[in-house]
Amino acid sequence: MEKFTINVPDAVLADLSERLARTRWPDQVDNAGWDYGTELGYLKRLTDYWRNEFDWRRQERMLNALPQWRVDIEGIGIHFVHVRGVGPAPLPLIITHGWPSSFAEGYEIIAQLADPARYGGDAADAFDVVVPSMPGFGFSDRIQKRGLPQVDRLWRKLMTEVLGYGSFLAHGTDVGARVTSALGRFHGDVVRGIHLGSVDLEWPEPLPPQEELSAAERDYLRRCEKWTREQGAYDALQATTPQTAAYGLNDSPVGLAAWIVEKFRAWSDCGGDIESCFSKDSLLTNITIYWVTETINSSMRRYFEVRHNTAPNPLKLGERIETPTAIAMFPGEKDLVVPREFAERCYNVVRWTDMPVGGHFPAMEEPELLIADLRRFARAFR
Repeated sequence: MEKFTINVPDAVLADLSERLARTRWPDQVDNAGWDYGTELGYLKRLTDYWRNEFDWRRQERMLNALPQWRVDIEGIGIHFVHVRGVGPAPLPLIITHGWPSSFAEGYEIIAQLADPARYGGDAADAFDVVVPSMPGFGFSDRIQKRGLPQVDRLWRKLMTEVLGYGSFLAHGTDVGARVTSALGRFHGDVVRGIHLGSVDLEWPEPLPPQEELSAAERDYLRRCEKWTREQGAYDALQATTPQTAAYGLNDSPVGLAAWIVEKFRAWSDCGGDIESCFSKDSLLTNITIYWVTETINSSMRRYFEVRHNTAPNPLKLGERIETPTAIAMFPGEKDLVVPREFAERCYNVVRWTDMPVGGHFPAMEEPELLIADLRRFARAFR
């Protein structure tokens, strides 16, 4: 395990600035808004800010204030933040981000989870907080071999063998929710509880017969089909031909920004105004991490590997994850909001929270709500 500090070479930042200046912009239908994808006027404004006002070195210093490390686990270099809790008995907690996010998504919540008393909370709620970068994302290694890395197994080794914890809690969103579910499913001897702040939950396979589903469950399945038709193109592309898309996304920073920003707008509880939930700096910090590490291709490949996994192990109908589970459902997930009875087919749900606001990126959108829910869930294990 080695100490890690983010230090992007000046030449990489200079090249980024030059590429932004040379952008060849596409046209756009009159009054298109966001109907066709990322809106041209907004992206031009964001790009101008990125080139002329955004201060990566400032964001780098901010991120480097968090203690970071890299370690080799099963031949994969894993980057992670590890902040020791300040309190009488901090609980170990691993937080897993999703796509198109990064470890930086957790920036707003890490310090408050680790040192609650400093922010007006109870020191008894302190966590030892571990936030890794997923393999193929950010400052972890890019995976260049076929096959789906078993991230749950890597996280177990990180927490127990590298950091020495006998047991721990886990939280995740998006792809990270699937990793967290696998931690609860396969590692219940060390994972005491899981907290999911996402609609990316496990499904039973096969689905129950229609007549056994509640009205809310049948409506949910219809909404999922609608979402796939209207918003699922990125998923189909990344699960089938990610390499083709990567040539453009890895070569054009504006193309990369368009690909990522569209999802932050569509999946958040922003009501169409993306900057009501995210500042330009937070959006561009995340995008710049993808750019400087050249990980958009390796992050998208995970979708391909999931689709082509030769040894899938879905939950069978009637099987569920017995590790105590808390689920926080945020309304900004819109058509994908899951009814509790459907989730309970696959999880031992001991806490369910219908949040009043927030969407797919709760640590950035509604950090206080997420922190409060994590603290309340964790008290049962203290």
